[in-house]
Parts: sequence; C-alpha cells; structure tokens
Amino acid sequence: MAILQVENIQKSFGQTKVLDGISFTMEKGDVLSMIGSSGSGKTTLLRCLNFLERPDGGRILMGDEVLFDAADRQTHKESEIRKKRLHFGLVFQNFNLFPQYTALENVMLARELLAKEQPDWKQNRRTIRKEIEEASVELLIQMGLKDRMGNYPHQLSGGQCQRVAIARALNLHPDILCFDEPTSALDPELTGEVLKVIRELAEHNTTMIIVTHEMSFARDVASKVIFMDEGKICEMGDPQEVFGNPQMERTKQFLANYAQQG
Repeated sequence: MAILQVENIQKSFGQTKVLDGISFTMEKGDVLSMIGSSGSGKTTLLRCLNFLERPDGGRILMGDEVLFDAADRQTHKESEIRKKRLHFGLVFQNFNLFPQYTALENVMLARELLAKEQPDWKQNRRTIRKEIEEASVELLIQMGLKDRMGNYPHQLSGGQCQRVAIARALNLHPDILCFDEPTSALDPELTGEVLKVIRELAEHNTTMIIVTHEMSFARDVASKVIFMDEGKICEMGDPQEVFGNPQMERTKQFLANYAQQG
C-alpha cells in the first residue's frame, strides 16, 4: 500500500489557478524530486501537504487515513490540522530558526511543546525532557554539529543553520520529510554540505519529497521525479527516464535551459 496518495489536488489564489489536478503516490523509502520553473506550483503543493494551505479540491491520504478531502468538511477542522501536519516534516528555504534559542534548543522546542500537552507531562517532565534532549543531541551529532549545539543561529553558517533545521524536522519523526529548495539560500560552497546530509538520509531509506533546482542531485538521488509546469504535472517517472529521455516538449526545454546555464 502507498504511504501517501495525492488525488486531484486543486488550488487557486483569486483567479489564478496554481495547482491543477495534481495526483501521485509514494511508497515508504521513496525519494521524490519535484522540478520545474519558479511559479510552477511546487512550493504551493508542499504547503498543501503540510496544511499550511488548504486545497480547493482533491484528497490527501496517508495509508488508509484520509487526511484531507475537499468534499468532506470533517477533514477541514482546524483542531485536527496540527496533528495531521506531524505526518510531514518541512525544511524551509530560509531555515526559520528562532534567533533567541541555541541550535539544541531549536531542535528540542517543537517536540517539547507537544510533550507539554500530554497528560503525564507534569508528573514526568524531567524524564521526558531528558529523553527529548538526548534525542536532539544525537540528531545534531548526526548532522555534524556536535561542537555547535550551544551556538545561536547568528553564530552559524547558512549550511549549519539548514542542518539544524533538518534535525528539528527529523525530531518529530515525520512519515515524510519535505524540503523546499533547501540550498537556495546558501552560498555555492555551503550547498554541498546540505546535499550530503540529504544523500545520507536517502541511503537510510528516509521517505522524502524534495523541491530542488539541483538537477544532478535530483537525477542521482531521487527514485521518482515529477516535472511541474503551470500548476500541472507534465511528466513523472524514473529519474533516468525523465532526464535521459523526456517525452514532453516542456520538459525537454526546461532541462535544455538548465544544461545551458550549467
């Protein structure tokens, strides 16, 4: 069974249709790269999956669970949105770290806030907080930030900040980890360190959706590639097929333009 089913997602802003009939599935361990020009709808699609935007039509299912159905208002309840959002970890373009917190505190924060809502928090808060801290430390070590845990965001490079953001997302144990242009705010020399972390996550069968303009990375790491244009999926398939033998003229032109830029 597919871990994620996206069925006929529609989204408009005013008179502008941004997503037009988006459908795809993912299995556990898949790495899905979404490519396409700026404004093609990739980021909006990620925001719909994370319930930062509400689709106008379609359905989103996680396994057997219907997370969203435009025709079923019971799935629109704001009270359920945060719980559904936990299925997806989102790493933004610009890190979105809290400047007043250290790297470790940034990684711990969301998980600690969720723990405080549990009925056993007051009774077991020291034990729970210790568990959260230990897990957060392990993630930062995994990200190569053992010596930077006590640093504040302004004391970190852009690449280090993005690795903190990845650790923060992983700390909530999402079913799918989503990246929205994770290297677009980085200098070229820092891009490689973030892509290396994502490659390692892929090697450990982390299920991921990656919006990226790093074409060679998408070709080498993804198990499936989606090319979007004007809010539609124009082409979808194995990366070797999409990059090596694109069927649609729009895809061919897009890849040719990137090849010329490279």
